[in-house]
Amino acid sequence: MSDVAEGRRARSGGGATRRAERTAVSFESAKFIERQIPNFEILNEEALQIIEWNADTVLEEIGVNFLENPAALALWRAAGADVKGERVHIPRGLARKLCATAPSTFTQHARNPERNVVVGGKNLVLAPVYGPPFVRDHAGGRRYATLADFQNFVKLGYMSKWLHHSGGTVCEPTDIPVNKRHLDMLLAHMTLSDKPYMGSVTEPSRAADSVEMSKILFGADFVDQNTVMTSLININSPLTFDSTMMGALEVYAKANQAAVISPFIVGGAMAPVTVAGTLTQVLAEVLAGVAYSQLVRPGAPVVFGAFVTSIDMNSGAPTFGTPEAAHITYGAGQLARRMNLPYRSGGSFCGSKLPDAQAAYETANSLNMALLAGVNFMLHACGWLEGGLVSSYEKFVMDADQLGTLHHLAQGVHMDTNGQAMDAIREVGPGGHYLGCQHTQSNFKTAFWRSDLFDYKPFETWAEEGARDTETLAAERVKKMLGDYQQPAQDPAIAEALQAYVDRKKAAEPDAFI
Repeated sequence: MSDVAEGRRARSGGGATRRAERTAVSFESAKFIERQIPNFEILNEEALQIIEWNADTVLEEIGVNFLENPAALALWRAAGADVKGERVHIPRGLARKLCATAPSTFTQHARNPERNVVVGGKNLVLAPVYGPPFVRDHAGGRRYATLADFQNFVKLGYMSKWLHHSGGTVCEPTDIPVNKRHLDMLLAHMTLSDKPYMGSVTEPSRAADSVEMSKILFGADFVDQNTVMTSLININSPLTFDSTMMGALEVYAKANQAAVISPFIVGGAMAPVTVAGTLTQVLAEVLAGVAYSQLVRPGAPVVFGAFVTSIDMNSGAPTFGTPEAAHITYGAGQLARRMNLPYRSGGSFCGSKLPDAQAAYETANSLNMALLAGVNFMLHACGWLEGGLVSSYEKFVMDADQLGTLHHLAQGVHMDTNGQAMDAIREVGPGGHYLGCQHTQSNFKTAFWRSDLFDYKPFETWAEEGARDTETLAAERVKKMLGDYQQPAQDPAIAEALQAYVDRKKAAEPDAFI
């Protein structure tokens, strides 16, 4: 370096370093949350025992349907259940006994080991929105999702610091045949990100494809011995297990891959309007689903799922961020912990059509509720709009930014010597200020969580820069993140093998769009 250049660098001092830090492209990902705060528990022991007793009563007296699945009926019959047609009546205590072999925690491995996540215990793993057929962006509005949109969301998830998981169907690419789109979605997760991902559940053969592609990515022996996928197995509430979802569950359980077993409940439509009644049904359905996974393979990793929303009794539309949904989410967390199972619930839920104030209020209620409820795996943590019909680009980055608050809330209050700050209080004394004291200088970079999106500038500066609202700022951030995206390194031979598998499977059958 020349003397002139060296002199310029010296004069620039820390300012140049700080500017470089602000403008550098960063791919930092935070580790999954490890809670240092207590869970909020809303039910007392008597209430929990009543709900557990009632759930066993439902299983024994009312039973659950296992539709078009003779093999499942045979397994239940052999386990001691009373099978009448396709209705399975499970004797009191049997389901809970079968559930006991499910692990309380499990590690989901990522192709980058630094991104591995541990599901269960005091941990919280955050994954993006799942399933919408539509997307929305600031410039183009609402439209059907495409594969290009799907790939963009995977890239945004990879670039988002506070997200730990790439998710699954972050949007439904409607420009790809129904029977083949799972291949393109899996390929995107496996090549455009190195975070953990979810497998397909829309048909058992697609779950099998997910396992086979994972064996290409990780190696067959590794997949046989480790969990590298999570899947979402929805129960058709009330009390019905269809052959498609159960077929996918069977594939994953046999392969020792994780399944979130989750009732899909809109209170007043698929479950009673009361909190205790809904919790009873949720517990009964989860008990039956988890027990069945253990009949397929004892020890298969599973997650106690609870997706619950209420209904607007005037319009019939689902509502989000409501106190009743919070009560159910808190209560289900207690029930999951009593079963010693990881817990899935919560998300950036809202019914709004735009990333507006309604979306913000409902989402904030839902996210904070899930943190306090003890959720271990949070699907839909960012990007959810319009009751789950839309994946929103702007809301994705708005929500992903706010997930940082969950990380900091979960840390609790630091009570070490630095946290007590007695040296700072002594140094400043009466009438002083803390801006220049040593403690502040040592801690200012990490002391306060700060949004990477919100505008904290004075009014005059904000006005001069175009008076941009949050959605406009989010649109600019989406553009910057996609522009900065750099694909994570991957063995070319593995990438070629994955592409070859996709090409071969696509060529083997005609396109189907229904």
